[in-house]
Parts: sequence; structure tokens; C-alpha cells
Amino acid sequence: MNLVSYEIEKYIDAHTTAESDALQQLNRKTQTDVLMPQMLSGKVQGQFLKFISQMLQPARVLEIGTFTGYAAICLAEGLPENGKLFTIDINEELEAIARTHIEKAGLQNKIIQIIGNAVQEIQQLNETFDLVFIDADKQNYSLYYDLVIDKVRSGGFILADNVLWSGKIIDEQKDKDTKKLAEFNDKVQQDNRVENVIVSIRDGIMMIRKK
Repeated sequence: MNLVSYEIEKYIDAHTTAESDALQQLNRKTQTDVLMPQMLSGKVQGQFLKFISQMLQPARVLEIGTFTGYAAICLAEGLPENGKLFTIDINEELEAIARTHIEKAGLQNKIIQIIGNAVQEIQQLNETFDLVFIDADKQNYSLYYDLVIDKVRSGGFILADNVLWSGKIIDEQKDKDTKKLAEFNDKVQQDNRVENVIVSIRDGIMMIRKK
């Protein structure tokens, strides 16, 4: 089910700043050439991520799940001059699409693409992050959270996408992905190291602030 009606979604979209040329081209490329294009963050969520990054002005950002690079470009908009965004994805077939549009956005010097298994790659990063965006396989959300929490500075943020899972999160009978997302949401809620809120934008974003 949709979290809000189609008409409300259209209204929100119409009253959100238009995509940049690079994002518009990437959106079109993803819709026409990539399997499961619905995984793209899209204009409204992208603008939300851009605003969060611009408010935080993070020096170091980690994104788990690049897909075609839309969210990475949006998050990188808030980086200071020497800021870096590390983005990890296991699908090497999409690397070229992401790289091409990152270059079109003029952000190739700020975004570091990593192709590999996120569990292994996260452990190899010797960085302290101001902001982490989790948007990869739902089965491993809790594991990713455990891997990054100690790499996030006090006062830093973790954002986790798709935590309402098209509303299925409240179903009594849950499929395996929904169960894992429910476990993740409960894990965060019970973690006294953080404070959190779920924002019902698009498919739901859990915003987590490390105390």
C-alpha cells in the first residue's frame, strides 16, 4: 500500500524544487535502463537528503547502497570543500552509470565509489562519520547498524531508508525482509545510545542521532 495517496504524492512532488540536470538525466537513465528503478530515491527524498546534508555540513559521509548514485549526489551537495562521501555497493554493473552522473554533477572529487561486500568494506574504513545513510539489502540492516555505530561521532546521524516498507511493517504476517526491518526498528528504539524518529517520507526514513 502507499503511505499517502497518489494525489498527495503528486502535490508534494509539484511543490518540491526541481531536480538538477544531472539528477534529471540520472533519473531518466535509471527508469529506462535499470532493473527495479523504484529503488531510486527520487526528487522528493533526494531533496530531503540534500537538505539534511546541507544543514549538517558533514566532513565525512558513508552511504551503504549506491544503486545508480542518485542519493550519493544529493548527500554530497552538503559536503564542505574538503568533505568526502564514501558509497558502497556490491553491484559492479551499475558502477559506470553512477560514476558518469557523479561526474556530470561535478562531484567526482568528493564521492568515493567502493565496489564490494559492505560488511567487509565498512570494517576496513578507518574514518569517523558525521552522517551515515543505510539503503542496501534489508536483511542486513541491523548488522550494518552495529558496524557503523562506533564509527559515528557523538551528535552524528544515521539515516535508514525503507523502514515502513510500503506499510507492510505493521502487518501481522510479515515476509522475511519485513521481519528484518521490524527487528531493526525495534533494535534502534531500544538502544539507549541514540534517539530516533521515523519520518514517513516516501517509504519511511529512520533518523537516528547518536548521543
